[in-house]
Amino acid sequence: MNQKKKQPDFMEPGIGNQFQEETKYAPDRIGNYSLNWKTFPEPFKNYDSPIAVIGLSQPEFAGVQNIWEALQKRRSRRVFRSTYPLAMSDLSTLLWATQGITEKYGETLFRTAPSAGGLFPVETYLNVRLVEGLEEGIYHFRPGKFDMEFLKKGKFSRLLAQAALGQEIVATAQVTFIWSAVLERSKWKYRQRAYRYIYLDAGHICQNLYLAGEAVGLGVCAIGAFFDDDINEIVGLDGTDETIIYMAAVGKV
Repeated sequence: MNQKKKQPDFMEPGIGNQFQEETKYAPDRIGNYSLNWKTFPEPFKNYDSPIAVIGLSQPEFAGVQNIWEALQKRRSRRVFRSTYPLAMSDLSTLLWATQGITEKYGETLFRTAPSAGGLFPVETYLNVRLVEGLEEGIYHFRPGKFDMEFLKKGKFSRLLAQAALGQEIVATAQVTFIWSAVLERSKWKYRQRAYRYIYLDAGHICQNLYLAGEAVGLGVCAIGAFFDDDINEIVGLDGTDETIIYMAAVGKV
């Protein structure tokens, strides 16, 4: 008696396969939808009452290796010299490299990393453990103003490491980049396909971080494995309208 061969787990029906199918573009699926400019989402996020606002210095490129060297050397670095503080100037350079404003054309602000439709749904938060001149805690980066809002004081590195499935690099990193998505910014135009674009956007940003890290002699390791709601709680996100999507540990090597 012939038995039907069991499909491997990754071939089983599931929400991922369903999403992939239902968000495919096809001629009969595009159209009959117009943008409502009255509901255009705010392009930048600001907090009403941060503990403090910290200005950032513009990056200096003198003596920085070229892009070809950075590409050749790019690796995920998982061992950091945890007792050496990160320079504030290096943090400014990394933040500019990930989402810095490069040009303004009318009301349009161009950034260092591309975004589908120029909507930029990704927000950057930082867990600072050891950076010169900064208290430990959670910060929010504002690309438009090129500064950081200090949101929460405290030692969160160990909690973040536990939420990142026990990855010790988060506990020893001088700073951890935490990227969220403000979903409506992208869904306003792309509806359910927005989720595809949001993750692509985050990938562009993280690669910029990798290359900038190599250029200034810092180690970077991207992290995609974490307990989403635990990270959301640490940062202070609702996990629905805005939710964690990606992280990266940065440290001295």
